Amino acid sequence: METLEFKIRIKASAKDVWSVLWDDETYKKWTGVFCEGSYTITDWNQGDKVHFMSPNGEGMYSIIETKIPNEYMAFKHLGEIKDFKEVPINEETKKWSGAMETYRLTPDDEFIDLVAQVDTVEKYIDYFKDVFPRGLEVVKELSEN
Repeated sequence: METLEFKIRIKASAKDVWSVLWDDETYKKWTGVFCEGSYTITDWNQGDKVHFMSPNGEGMYSIIETKIPNEYMAFKHLGEIKDFKEVPINEETKKWSGAMETYRLTPDDEFIDLVAQVDTVEKYIDYFKDVFPRGLEVVKELSEN
């Protein structure tokens, strides 16, 4: 597994960037670059499960491993969802189960440096290198307006 890192500098408060990342309405906007119509099912509390969903009922389930509001969010990805149901871990899932995805907000003057890191298997590296920067551009646009 490889860890990819994506950075963007945003002229906004940490609170505003955090809201854009995790509020239901804006989350759907910036993650639309990954999958149009994507959404989550979660209460966004540390230790809670998260279902990252596509409109057709597929996705993955994860745990919020760490949540420090306006600073840091870490997800541990566990398994797949098919037909709106969690699928038991299989040989394919074992290759990436336990992968981490983190978001760190660091204030610098009137800017926030947002750093996203994602663990991925080789077949998704090019995909993430394409879509992650575009998603973070949407976060920037929404946060600065």
